[in-house]
Amino acid sequence: MTKSKQEPMHEVAISEFKAKCLSLLDQVNRTKHPLRITKRGKAIADVFPPSLVQEKNWLGSMAGRMKITGDIVSPVIDIADIEALQK
Repeated sequence: MTKSKQEPMHEVAISEFKAKCLSLLDQVNRTKHPLRITKRGKAIADVFPPSLVQEKNWLGSMAGRMKITGDIVSPVIDIADIEALQK
């Protein structure tokens, strides 16, 4: 089994990122390679290119996958058995 080699993430200091922000963001978008921003040698943020595949909207993603088999409107227990409602 062979592992696919991933290109190391390009790192840039926060001061350089501040000075070249727009060109660095254009580079990430153009090359599709992520960028790591560092402060005093420690990573503080990663910038990734926008996904080429549009994510599905989660609303409605389960439509047609479930079946209601019983009464989902009526109370589970009799209202007379709920102590908080007793006077």
